[in-house]
Amino acid sequence: MDELPEWESGTAAVLAVSGPHAIPVSTAVRLAGDRLAFALARRRETLARLRTEPSAALTMLAPGLAFSAYGNVAVVREELEAAPTVAALELRVERIQDHLEGARTEILAAPGWRWTEDEAAAADAAVRAELGRLA
Repeated sequence: MDELPEWESGTAAVLAVSGPHAIPVSTAVRLAGDRLAFALARRRETLARLRTEPSAALTMLAPGLAFSAYGNVAVVREELEAAPTVAALELRVERIQDHLEGARTEILAAPGWRWTEDEAAAADAAVRAELGRLA
């Protein structure tokens, strides 16, 4: 895999940072073949870790996809218009590991999840839309 593939908006991913420390994220947006953006609440321990050690990996599992994108993360906005308590981050991808290359398995479905509150779902969609405009 030479560049980031496309994925459905809102696909769940796992962000792993130094520690090791891993958390699920719902806001990953492809900006280019070698860049993706995501959002984290400014109070998150994960954000504090990334400020001191920017190396990270984002793993995504979706229909036909299983990959990890490795690189360095930078905060590109301290707060978003759509969510002032949330920071926008960009992962500059240095390497992509395609977990399905040569595999005898396939991913049939992404993890099923949903917001339990309509307000949270709308806020998440607005954050992803704003992140997409960072391209």
